[in-house]
Amino acid sequence: MMLSAFFEDLTKAYQAELEDLQSDSEGNDILASRLKSKRAQFALMMPMIETDPEMVAVAFHGGVDFTNPQALTMLLGEEPDDFPSWTEVADAVQFEPWAQKLAEVALQEPGGERFLITTICLEYLHEKSNGSYQGTYSQADSDDAVDEVEGDDEDDGRDLEIEGADWLAEQGFERLG
Repeated sequence: MMLSAFFEDLTKAYQAELEDLQSDSEGNDILASRLKSKRAQFALMMPMIETDPEMVAVAFHGGVDFTNPQALTMLLGEEPDDFPSWTEVADAVQFEPWAQKLAEVALQEPGGERFLITTICLEYLHEKSNGSYQGTYSQADSDDAVDEVEGDDEDDGRDLEIEGADWLAEQGFERLG
């Protein structure tokens, strides 16, 4: 399965956002309290759904059950301009009661349908990757992708990852793993 460029980029940003929320400067796991805070401020974050959807979408983390994974898999290859309406997608997921309230707030906003579709897809990818998205959807898809790669393209991606990690370290961030 191929991810659209939109989801390829946003999935990495979503994963990074969750990692940022995970712990404080002392390494304590504070994800639950930070997510609770995001949920409490959800309505105030609505202006960000167009520019930084991953920063708002994390409020739904852990609040979505996927009833039609096939429909979500199909959406992951789409760019936002090609998304169906929310009513066509809504049956593919079931929200926890608290997340349903957030969804209702989002649907009142211009761009709310697009945001919700983006959110459920990001959360679906996160769940499918067991929280460790590394640029591939699954091992089977990763094998397919390797078959499609020619030359050193895979190495180029790894080089960019190393360069990015080096740059972040230079900015004072600790290296992961």
